[in-house]
Parts: sequence; structure tokens; C-alpha cells
Amino acid sequence: MSGRISRIMAAMAVTCAALTSVSAHASLTTFQTFVGNYGVSTDGWGGTSSSGTISAFVPVGATVVAAYLYTTTNNNGGTAATVTSTLAGSGTINYTNLGVNSSACCQLAAGRADVTSIIKPLVDGGPGGTYNFTVTESNSGVMDGEALVVVYSLPSLGITTIGILDGAASSAGDSATLTFAGGIDKTAPGFTAEMRLGIGFSYNDSGTNQTSTVTVNGQTLTNNAGNYDDGAPADGALITVGGSDDPLSPANPSVALDHERYDLSSFINQGDTAINIRTTNSSFDDNIFLALFQVTGEGTVCTDTQCTVPEPTMPLLVGGALLGLGLQRRRSQLKKS
Repeated sequence: MSGRISRIMAAMAVTCAALTSVSAHASLTTFQTFVGNYGVSTDGWGGTSSSGTISAFVPVGATVVAAYLYTTTNNNGGTAATVTSTLAGSGTINYTNLGVNSSACCQLAAGRADVTSIIKPLVDGGPGGTYNFTVTESNSGVMDGEALVVVYSLPSLGITTIGILDGAASSAGDSATLTFAGGIDKTAPGFTAEMRLGIGFSYNDSGTNQTSTVTVNGQTLTNNAGNYDDGAPADGALITVGGSDDPLSPANPSVALDHERYDLSSFINQGDTAINIRTTNSSFDDNIFLALFQVTGEGTVCTDTQCTVPEPTMPLLVGGALLGLGLQRRRSQLKKS
């Protein structure tokens, strides 16, 4: 790990000097919002070899609505569009680049691919439970790992808001807000309020303090988001994803107990109309490329730079035209709308 740490130290001076002018270009944006009888599966994999197993956890009788494969890269020219994968024996999967994290070191970036056509026929009509898939990387040296997100519908599920945010969270601070016009009902049967993070190039052994902080409604949820829970302590394997098979992290967990899957219930009061999330990475070396929310009730998802209002029972793809634009231009477009 000495190579990674030395590169971080060398890059820190440049990063800090440029932070004021570039941090506005690093952010998570709302990719999709689903409101209805939905559930979601998340999992991550990283390793020093070029292939491994990534999983989906889908109950029997559910129908896959959407599936996305993410990759997170380092020192690859700030792009994830030059690397490829395969999944479950598929042909070559090309990634849409989600942009360099200009607020962090080491040219950190992530990419996203729609793999619904691969996952759906393997899951729909299946026995339910855990589905394992082989994932491969074209360049394991710069690809720290992958995350698989699968959204499914099941009529027996309660009305739920699922928000998928992706990109590159600003190390200096990034915010998201879930808004519920009718108020949050914590007494609803099976009430759930979860957040799951995907973080790349993440390492926190030997007290290095290379972690991220998350606050919920102004209260600290964790100071230890990060590390390589789904990978290994080596460049090309530094990834953690809050997975469906991970235990929920306690409030203010240690590094060892922080699994990037969080229960937000204790930070919410009955009848609250908003959940405010803020992330920061004071070491400027982690890339939070994915934030996923699953909350009982009908809500909307907003970020620092954009908002989306979901249609009940219909997924919305938003923000594509806004990706890559500066913060000022985004605000101008929102005002015009």
C-alpha cells in the first residue's frame, strides 16, 4: 500500500490548490428514482485477479425492472470509458463515464452500464434468493471493482421510494435530500429507511484516516465510511459497497463495523418531511460514486445540483443532459424550468 499512499501525498498539494475552482464539478446527481412496489439489491466485488463473483438478492415472484453495473477506477486518465467488463458470460460491456472526481486525488472516476437485458432473463421466473454472476475486468490494475444494482417489482411490497445517485461526490461536501410531502410514517408495516454507499479507491488500515463522514439531518451517522470491504488491500481492489447481504452498520461505527449500509430510522422523526444527507471526505482520496436510498413512502430525491419528481410506479431517468455541466449552468436551467 505504500505506492498508493505516496501517490496520495504527492497529489494532495495539487488537489488542495485546485479545490476552490474545480470542486463544483464533482458531485453526485440523481440518476433514477422509482416509486411504487419496488425493492432493490446491491452488491460489490473487487480483487487483484481479473474476475470474481457478484450477486443479486431477489425474492421469488419478483420481476427485474432495471439492473446497472458500475465500475470504479483510479489513475486511468480520469475516465472509466476506456475499460470494459463481462457479466454472467455476456459479451463486452462498455461503461458510460461518470466523470473524474476533480475534488480528490488520483484521477478517480466511475462508469455505469445498463445490464438489464443480461440480468432480467436470469432472474425473472427463478427460484428467488441469491443469484451469483461472474464479472470480469479488462484492466484489473486500474479497475478497483464493480457494484451491481438490481431494482425489482413485487406486488406484495409496500410503496417505497428508491433513489439512485451516482457520479463523484465532492470531497469538500456533497448533499442529497429526500422529501416526503405527506410526511414520513414510521408506523407503516415493514417501514424501511436505508442508505447504501459505493466507494472506490478506499483504504483505511493502520490508522490512515482515509475515510468519509456522513451526517443525517445534521447528526453524525459515521466518520468511517470506506475501506476495501468487498476487495483487498491493494491497488486495483479498493472498493466497498453497502450490500444487501451486509449487516446494517450501527451509528458511529468503527472502521471494522462500517459496512456502508445504514439504517436511517433513528435519525428520522414521525411525520418528518425531509431527510438531509451530507457526505465529506477530508482526506481527498475516496470516491463515493454511488449513493442509494430505500425509504418507505412516496418521496422525491434532490441533490445540490438538481431535483427530480418521480411518477408513482414509474422509474424516471433524469439528469442525463445535466451531467458534465457546471453548477451555475445547472442552477440557471432549474430557474428557467
